[in-house]
Amino acid sequence: MAAAPAIARAGEGGIVSLDYGLASTMLALGGVPRAIASLRNWSEWVVEPAMPPGVVDIGTTSEINLEVLTSIRPSLILSTPFLAALEEKLARIAPVEIFTVYAENGEALDRSYAETLRLGAMIGRQRQANAFLSRADATFRRLRERVTSLSAPPIAVINFMDQRHARIYGGPGLYGGAMRRIGLENAWKGEASYWGFQTIGLEQLAELNEETHLVVVSPLFPPDVLTRLSDSPLWTSLPFVRRQRISVVPGVLMFGMVQEALRFSTLMVDVLETAAR
Repeated sequence: MAAAPAIARAGEGGIVSLDYGLASTMLALGGVPRAIASLRNWSEWVVEPAMPPGVVDIGTTSEINLEVLTSIRPSLILSTPFLAALEEKLARIAPVEIFTVYAENGEALDRSYAETLRLGAMIGRQRQANAFLSRADATFRRLRERVTSLSAPPIAVINFMDQRHARIYGGPGLYGGAMRRIGLENAWKGEASYWGFQTIGLEQLAELNEETHLVVVSPLFPPDVLTRLSDSPLWTSLPFVRRQRISVVPGVLMFGMVQEALRFSTLMVDVLETAAR
């Protein structure tokens, strides 16, 4: 849809976000969404920034509460191409704007910058968007300098799916883009979707460079997975396990935008600096 004037988009009904990354970006620009999807899981998957009180939960993206959404009378609904099936219903309630960060033939972090600028212009916060991205660039530069001073080892970043499988991150996704931005070598050289991950069996971790530092992003599935794996001959034979080069970091939204890339990058450098002491 063509963008309406920013003032109309930031009108009395407020802005509803069906995407965590867009909601987080709104907060980074000094705005607060009127409502978001899956608010109750925000603190588990996004963690930071905290969502301010008063924001309405309109249910999950698979079960949007259309009655609550209608009662809010939003001036704008922020969505993504992956919720296209909802667009016709949503458009009866308020104008819908589609933001594309994860798609073929592009880098998630680069697209996040572009879509941040578009969102800022749309909600009357273009100056704040430019300032936010300038600060982001400065932070990435500082983190890159810290990485350079560390002579950092290759990094592999995973989420456990279960005791036998994991998502490993790279390619054009947000984690991979953030690592490239700050000069970290990704130990995973295999394929990754435009979402930025590949699902692997844990035995494939044996293919990684022997100097690899493994970073596990929370939440853990199952919660005691690392304890269980301590009895696995395969797991305990892996070089990063033998050398105790494993770190667990708090949750970072893997399908987020610039703010999440900054949080992820900071956590990675902090982990490496701690390991180097």
